[in-house]
Amino acid sequence: MSSIQSVRYRNFGWDIAADLHLPENFDVSAIYPAIVSTHPIGSCKEQTAGNIYAKALADAGFVVLVHDASFQGESGGEPRNIEDPGIRVSDIRFAVDYLQTLPYVDAQRIGAIGVCGGGAYTIHAAITDHRLKAITSITGVNYGRLIREGFAEFQPRQMAANIADMRTGYAQSPSGSTDAADLLPPSVEAAKAAGITDIDVLEATEYYKTERGQKPNGKTSQLMSFTGAAMGWDAFTNAEVLLTQPLMVVIGSKPGGFGAYQDGWEIYSRAGSEHKEIVVVDGYSHYDLYDRAEPVAEAMTRVIPFFKEHL
Repeated sequence: MSSIQSVRYRNFGWDIAADLHLPENFDVSAIYPAIVSTHPIGSCKEQTAGNIYAKALADAGFVVLVHDASFQGESGGEPRNIEDPGIRVSDIRFAVDYLQTLPYVDAQRIGAIGVCGGGAYTIHAAITDHRLKAITSITGVNYGRLIREGFAEFQPRQMAANIADMRTGYAQSPSGSTDAADLLPPSVEAAKAAGITDIDVLEATEYYKTERGQKPNGKTSQLMSFTGAAMGWDAFTNAEVLLTQPLMVVIGSKPGGFGAYQDGWEIYSRAGSEHKEIVVVDGYSHYDLYDRAEPVAEAMTRVIPFFKEHL
């Protein structure tokens, strides 16, 4: 069985907390391919990116680094609960930096995987960081598109104005700011009582708000006054020209409001990669791919050989 080692390393001006998932019979004198695993929005390193995908990849013989995003989980950075795409992508680059310092990691055989928002962040990182040699997105969601559409209820100009007002309030009284928002209802029952029917919202709530996926640092909350950077961000910018690494996109066949299904097909069609694959796990949804045994196993029968071939 694989093992986990907790590590810390420096980002810009704060420490990043991460878990290194090491293969069975790990030998510090050997050389291994490595993978950066990036967690979803509102998640943490102990959830799906770590306890499901990093574990499976470590069991398959890879060294896997799963980090808490800056301003989230056990990582540093103030104020807390910021979700900034530029910084999330930078976190991936610093993770590669760290892996390249480890004597047992082959610096030329580093790949990356991400789940949900982490999947699109991983793709964006790979567009301009070609130290990443192979990329997998698990039910990846383009956060810029999602915030302009779903979060803004298709009124992005109004949302931009609201964020500007919140940022002014935060600047003038940061200690009294009240704009930290939980992105999900408190329970599935509360969601249904409020008339919510979207499969992604209901299943996200069931994952994050129950014992199924709940972890102390999986906060599902966000400081809304700091979301302005996401409004103009697009995970797939320049993918046609600069995304040339081998790419695997995994999505469920059941679409939901967060848009992983459409985003998956979009990046698959746009990527400039000569080797690219899309895996549609039939009969399953976005959150089934977080931890449900059958769809995860189906995905990994493709993901593990993909990384073994290209790393």
